[in-house]
Amino acid sequence: MKAILITKEDDIYAANLTDISEGQLPEGGVTVKVDYSTLNYKDGLAITGKAPVVRKFPLVPGIDLAGTVESSDHAGYKTGDKVILNGWGVGEIHSGGLAQKARLNGDWLVPLPDTFTTKQAMAIGTAGYTAMLCVMALEQQGVTPDKGDILVTGAVGGVGSFAISILAKLGYNVIASTGRAAESDYLKSLGASSIIDRSELSEPGRPLAKERWAGAIDTVGSHTLANVCAGLKYGGTVAACGLAQGMDLPASVAPFILRGVILHGVDSVQCPREKRLQAWQRLASDLDLSHIDLITTEIPLSEAIPTAKALLDGTVKGRIVVNVNA
Repeated sequence: MKAILITKEDDIYAANLTDISEGQLPEGGVTVKVDYSTLNYKDGLAITGKAPVVRKFPLVPGIDLAGTVESSDHAGYKTGDKVILNGWGVGEIHSGGLAQKARLNGDWLVPLPDTFTTKQAMAIGTAGYTAMLCVMALEQQGVTPDKGDILVTGAVGGVGSFAISILAKLGYNVIASTGRAAESDYLKSLGASSIIDRSELSEPGRPLAKERWAGAIDTVGSHTLANVCAGLKYGGTVAACGLAQGMDLPASVAPFILRGVILHGVDSVQCPREKRLQAWQRLASDLDLSHIDLITTEIPLSEAIPTAKALLDGTVKGRIVVNVNA
């Protein structure tokens, strides 16, 4: 079967499109014939080797996959079931979705909602699922549409794009932050009411700024997240899920102790199954399906390696769906 395989021999790190046998798949109770996978930021790091994402070699990258169960010894799944996989260390320590088959722990899988095809599920992927978790985090903290504007940073990326679409459908007024002004029409087509340049947030700022947003979804981290916190209204919440600018948080405690701001971390990798199921159910009802084609570009498996490099260079818009059988 075709696969992207990452190897490391004599400290030489490489990712290649190659043929592997089913015997090279890792242990697991469920074998899935993969229809589609995706490219996420973490996949880009894994394929290029720019960060130590992969911790076991050789390994098939791909933190997402959707397909059909081929065989199963798990009570929850039988041959022919359509399933989704997001996270759980797949693509990092366990071979993942950028191959024509995958062998997995059945506890990691969730059923494909009837609303979606496997391609649509991968158009959503970890990015859309994470965006939904972020929206749920804002709701949990009482951030409702009547409270005020919601800021989304890294808006042209996968998480940002889906966050805008979901929030707009739910009735929120969304402000999109991006460094790619040429994509303003794209962001407005997803539901953003206005666009701000990321330079407003990406440099060192004040401990407290003007109160601008009732809530925010941040995919960037570092100075951007610090400035988002500083600009939240009293009692506002930011759901933080990314680190495109950096892992650091050069912030002050001022927004938290003077305005009661909440910094809510969102993890999609080890997220409990119950919350995963809830997120996918919410996506089935709260995502505008007409936006999926706007957000998504499909590529064959043969283009995954060069596209991963473009993803890290910041030249990719929205979501990349990988047809592993093309």
